[in-house]
Amino acid sequence: MKDKKEQIKLLLEAMVVGLFSGFVVGFFRFGIGKMTELWLNLFHVAHRNALWFIPIVIGLALVGLIAGYFVKKYPHVGGSGIPEVKLQLAGNLTLKWWPTLWRKVIGGILVISTGLFLGPEGPSLQIGSTIGQGIGEGTKESKTNSRVLLATGAASGLAAAFGAPLSGALFVLEEVFHNFSPRIWLNALAGALVSDFVVSNIFGQKPSLSLVYRHSFPVKLYGYLLVLGLILGLLGHLYKVGLFKGKKIYAKITFLPSWLYGLIPLTLLIPIAYFWPLITGPGNRLILALPHIIRHSSWKIVGLLLFFFIVRIAFSIISYDSGLPSGIFLPILTMGAVIGASYGLMLVQLHLLPAKLVINLIIFAMAGFFAAVIRAPFTAIMLITEMVGSLLHLMPLAVVAFIALLVDMLLNGDPIYGTLARAMSSKSKNDVPIISGKTDQLTVPIYEDSRLAGKEIMQVKWPKHTLVKAIYRDGQYVVPNGQSIIKAGDSLVLTLDAGQRGHVFSQIKRMQKVEYDG
Repeated sequence: MKDKKEQIKLLLEAMVVGLFSGFVVGFFRFGIGKMTELWLNLFHVAHRNALWFIPIVIGLALVGLIAGYFVKKYPHVGGSGIPEVKLQLAGNLTLKWWPTLWRKVIGGILVISTGLFLGPEGPSLQIGSTIGQGIGEGTKESKTNSRVLLATGAASGLAAAFGAPLSGALFVLEEVFHNFSPRIWLNALAGALVSDFVVSNIFGQKPSLSLVYRHSFPVKLYGYLLVLGLILGLLGHLYKVGLFKGKKIYAKITFLPSWLYGLIPLTLLIPIAYFWPLITGPGNRLILALPHIIRHSSWKIVGLLLFFFIVRIAFSIISYDSGLPSGIFLPILTMGAVIGASYGLMLVQLHLLPAKLVINLIIFAMAGFFAAVIRAPFTAIMLITEMVGSLLHLMPLAVVAFIALLVDMLLNGDPIYGTLARAMSSKSKNDVPIISGKTDQLTVPIYEDSRLAGKEIMQVKWPKHTLVKAIYRDGQYVVPNGQSIIKAGDSLVLTLDAGQRGHVFSQIKRMQKVEYDG
C-alpha cells in the first residue's frame, strides 16, 4: 500500500513537471517566434535601405556577446543540452537547475530567433529536465525518484517543442535514459501529455511540422526507397563526421576566445539571411514551403534544392559547433526533407515517379535522416507519424529509416549524443569515485547479447558497495539470492553508494559489453 501511494505521488509530481514544462517551453517557442519575425522584418527593410544593416550588425553582435557570456559563466548552457541530460541521468554530471534554466531560455530565444540553422527542440528538452530536477529537489524526493522527474521533464520539454507527446517520451526512453521500466515510461508519458496539452490549448501552438499527403506509396516502387535510404545514410554519416571535425577546427581558432565563437556564424548569417531568408532558422518554414516549391517540377528546381541542402548542412555544422545555446533536431529534419524533395523531383524529371508522390519522399526522408544521425529509429518513425497524423506511411517510413540507420552502422557511425556525452565526460572525469555514505539505486536492463545473461548473481564480480536488490521480470519484482539466474530481458535493480553511481554505471556497461548509446 505504501508503494502504491508513493507511485501515485510520483505520478502527480510528474504531471506537475509536465505542467510547468508546458508553460516554460510554450513561452520559449512564443519568444522565438516573435523575435524571428523581428529579424525577418529587419532584413526585409534592409533590401530597401542599406542603413538598416547597422542595427542588424549591432543586434547580432549583442546576441553573440550575451549568449557567449552565458556559456562562459555556465558552460553547460551551450549546445542542445541533451548530452548533459544523459550524463545527469547516468550519475556522471551534477548541475544546478535554476542557473541552467533561465540562461537556456533567454540564450536560446536570442540565438535561435536570429536565423542561424539551429533548433529549439534540444534546448526544450534540457529546459524540461531542469524543471523536473527543480521539482524533485523542492519535494525532497529520493535520488531515484528525482531522476525519474528529471527524465519526465526532458520528455515533457521535447513534447512541448514538437507538439508530439509520444515521441517526446519515446526519445527519452530510447536515446537519453535507455530504460523502459514502468516507473520511467509511465511518468514520462504523463508529463509529456500534460505539457503538450498546455502548449496546444493555452498557447495555441500546433505541431511545428504539419505536412499533409493523400496518396500511399505503391509497393512496386519500394526500390526507390532503398536508394533513398542509402543516400540518407551516407549523407547522415557525412554530417556527423563534419560535426565532430568542426569542433576540432573551432578549437584551433586563436584570434577569439571560445565563448565568442558564436560571432563567426552570426557574421556569416548576414548574407544568407539577406539573399535567401526562406532557408534561415531551424527549417520549419522551408519544410512547409516544400509542397509549393515541388509543384514547379524542373531540373532548375532540383538544382536549387541541392544548393539549399549544401548551404544547410555546411552552415548547420558551423552554427552548432560554435557552442551557442541551441539544438539540431529540426535542422536535421529539414535536411532530410530537402534531400527527399530533391531525390523525388529527380525521379519525376526522369519519368520514374508520379509528381504526387514527391511529398511522400519528403516525409520518409525526414525520418531516415533523423534515424541515421540521431540513431533513434523508433522515435523517428513515431515523430513523423504524430506530425503527419496518419498510419498509411508506416511501412515505407520504417523501410527508409532502417536502411539509413543500417548504412550509418556499416560505416561505423557513432551515436551523436552519446559521442558528445562521452567527450564531455572525459574532460571532467574523476578517477576516484566519492563515497558519500548515502544510498542510491540504479536500474540496469539486460539485453540479449549481454555477457551477464545466463549467469548466477554470485558468479558476477559486482562493483564495490553494490548489491542486487531486485530483478524486474515479466512485470514483477523478484527478490533474488546468490543462485538467481540473470536472464535477457530482465532489469536489475542495484543499490549502491550515491557518490559512485556514475562509476558503477560505467563499470556495468563494460561488464555487459553492450553499447547503450546505440
